[in-house]
Amino acid sequence: MAPSTLDLLVLTFNCAKNLISPGIFASHLQSAFAQNATGLPDLVVLSLQEIAPLSQAFIGDYFLNPYFARFDEAVNLAAIRDRQYKLIKAHNVGYTAIMLFAKDPARLRDLREAEVGFGAADMGNKGAVGLRALYQVGDGERSTELTFVATHLAAMEWNLPRRNANWAAIMRGLTFENPEEVLDKVRSSEGASTPESSEGDAAQERHHLLQDEHHKQHLELRRQLHDISVFKSSSHLFVAGDLNYRISTTSPPPNAAFPSLDPESEHHYPNFFPLDQLTRERAAGRTLHGLTEHEVRFPPTYKYIARPPVGGQTKDAEETEVRWKFAPHRYPSWTDRILYLDVPTWVGSHGDAPRVNVRAYDAMPVVRTSDHRPVFLRVDVPLISPGDLAPPASLQSNETDAATDPRLRLPVEIDPEAWERRKAARQKEQLVGWSMFLWSTKEGAWILATLLLAGLGGYWYYQTAK
Repeated sequence: MAPSTLDLLVLTFNCAKNLISPGIFASHLQSAFAQNATGLPDLVVLSLQEIAPLSQAFIGDYFLNPYFARFDEAVNLAAIRDRQYKLIKAHNVGYTAIMLFAKDPARLRDLREAEVGFGAADMGNKGAVGLRALYQVGDGERSTELTFVATHLAAMEWNLPRRNANWAAIMRGLTFENPEEVLDKVRSSEGASTPESSEGDAAQERHHLLQDEHHKQHLELRRQLHDISVFKSSSHLFVAGDLNYRISTTSPPPNAAFPSLDPESEHHYPNFFPLDQLTRERAAGRTLHGLTEHEVRFPPTYKYIARPPVGGQTKDAEETEVRWKFAPHRYPSWTDRILYLDVPTWVGSHGDAPRVNVRAYDAMPVVRTSDHRPVFLRVDVPLISPGDLAPPASLQSNETDAATDPRLRLPVEIDPEAWERRKAARQKEQLVGWSMFLWSTKEGAWILATLLLAGLGGYWYYQTAK
């Protein structure tokens, strides 16, 4: 019998550092909710890039609340009925944020977070943030584990190798526990379990025992590090973001042919998709290892320029339809994507093996606040328990399967110092964020002026009190 399913919607959007209009965004999201579905999804996950100006994004916390609040409002406006969704978690690493909403919060437990930066000095001007949770149905007799990754990879046409390197940084550094603590636990068990030598031991037997013990410890270490990575074998995985893969390695020359939305045109946009870097790099095994993407049928999602409003509307007027054109200095590209790990082949038989069922994979309309179009994925996720998703021991030692499925063997080694690097980068982000905020914003100017006046007042009081 086929397992029950979880109704999930994942959306990615580059906000261009602007606040959204909740009403407009909700109108488009409501249409997304209705595409090939009659009800609302159980979970909604938002992957947001360039969520706010850099100073606020680096400082985080209070400064991001207005940006998160507008998306919270939009999601619940789109649900029509009042407060259908509860925000479970909003978390960011620099510019990149993730928001998890649930209709029934009680079904989620064991929520974990992960983050990695791969911008300048490992800071989060580019980076990834992850959430992992167990989703339960009924009294907990059925459950499945879910991992969500929101990311923003390197920009510019020519930066293809850097984008692939960013993905490698996610595989190495986006960990849901501190790798050093995992290593320390294994080292402790090694010391406790290593057989002591004695005069009566047979040297050969001792050698074989040690070899066998070290092999077991190595496998256990590899398993534990695998379990804290994005590719935990017993979890579903969804990766969404501005992946920034383009259709060219150079900027367009004057009068270059651009994708067209006209089906009769020789430049109709599907004719450009074979140039897509992400599809090529995935096929070559250089990025997004093991992940699946549903067929892309929507137009390029970047880079748009909004045309002036018509009919005397002000620039800030509420518009559900925005007139636009492609920016002439960038090839229109499918930069905004959502991929997932499908159910592994070792689950179920060939005839009735459950799979992630895609209901919709589409782009939402252009909005005036961004040069990107939002993209959403609506899927039914089989509720397969972590124990049933995990591979059998016989497969874990199979070199052929391990070479192609990252749930069996990671494409890169986990960075044991990932959490220490992130801690150091966070400190830099706070320093840079506050410096930029104080010297480049009106609010910062008021704070500096207040401090200056307070200092002068204190000095005056000190002088007069002598």
